Amino acid sequence: MSNNQRLLPAVVVGLVALVMLLFGLYVWQVMRSPVTASNALVTTADQQQVYRWKMVTTWPKNFPGLGTAPENFARMVNESSNGRLQIKVHGAGELVPALGVFDAVSTGSVESGHGAAYYWKGKIPASPFFTAIPFGMNAQETNGWINAGGGLELWREAYAPFNVVPFAGGNTGVQMAGWYNKRINTIADIKGLKMRIPGMGGEVWSRAGGVAVNIPGGELYTSLQTGVIDATEWVGPYNDLAMGFHQVAKYYYYPGWHEPGAMLEIIVNQDAYNALPEDLKAVVAVAAQATNQMMLDEYTNANNAALKELVENYGVELLELPAEVLNVLKQKADQYYAETAAKDPLFAKVLASYTEFQRNAGNYHRISELAYYHTRETDSQKTD
Repeated sequence: MSNNQRLLPAVVVGLVALVMLLFGLYVWQVMRSPVTASNALVTTADQQQVYRWKMVTTWPKNFPGLGTAPENFARMVNESSNGRLQIKVHGAGELVPALGVFDAVSTGSVESGHGAAYYWKGKIPASPFFTAIPFGMNAQETNGWINAGGGLELWREAYAPFNVVPFAGGNTGVQMAGWYNKRINTIADIKGLKMRIPGMGGEVWSRAGGVAVNIPGGELYTSLQTGVIDATEWVGPYNDLAMGFHQVAKYYYYPGWHEPGAMLEIIVNQDAYNALPEDLKAVVAVAAQATNQMMLDEYTNANNAALKELVENYGVELLELPAEVLNVLKQKADQYYAETAAKDPLFAKVLASYTEFQRNAGNYHRISELAYYHTRETDSQKTD
């Protein structure tokens, strides 16, 4: 037997012993290391932890469009997170008043809310830009500004001092100009006329001689019926039919100069948001984006059928606001923007971004969207 043959068994035995020794040292190190053991437990716990949020809204629960949007959001979050983030939706007045949503989320008494940014104009003068402003952008343009044009960053800057994180949470598209108990033929006809109209639209209405009133949606029918107000804007045919405004007002005006693309919002308490792991933050963001599109789709589908029902079945008079009235309202809007920008730096910053995006998008849409609408129209389509 050669020397190499005699040494081979010894080498094998030595290698086996060395492997066993190294494995034993590794096991001993793991067992004695509290950091490693702790990290493993944290990972497991994080994967299993269930977060439960309350969401308050400014709408009646399950109200068509407005109220179904937060329900859709909560459902998508619950399903996408496999139950790790569960959101229970509460309608207006169940936990907080309709116009108390922002404060409830800001203070952390609830984790999330669904409403419209222009309701908070008293706290944040620039907030209406993140819903709709008179003679501003439509839904397509607003989504472009928010998602690609810097609007979201400005929105979050505006809300950060209040410990609130905003997300786009739905859009109604171009709204109607509202329901009136008298005809509007000249600008003189709105003098002293009490109208429920929030946000910057209310400021412009008041400057044009009207009286702007901010009333929650659930009180509008009775207020119009009893004469507390002479007119109201709400949304458009889909919601207005459900509200029954045709029973208490005869004249239905268009176009929605004050809300050409009303974007709603999902707001989250900053501390609650920060407490989420990164994958659940992503779930919230994606579910909000889906909700934003789903709501616009719902209104696009439902508005025309509701309008035909209002006109054909209930005899509502559908009227266009006179050009004279719209021109005065536009002038008053421009004056308001200039004056407020001179007093509020954040308002001025948001206004500059908004108007630049609107101008650029509008220039292209004149030769794309608008030109195409004119191109495809036939005489029959114009009257349908």
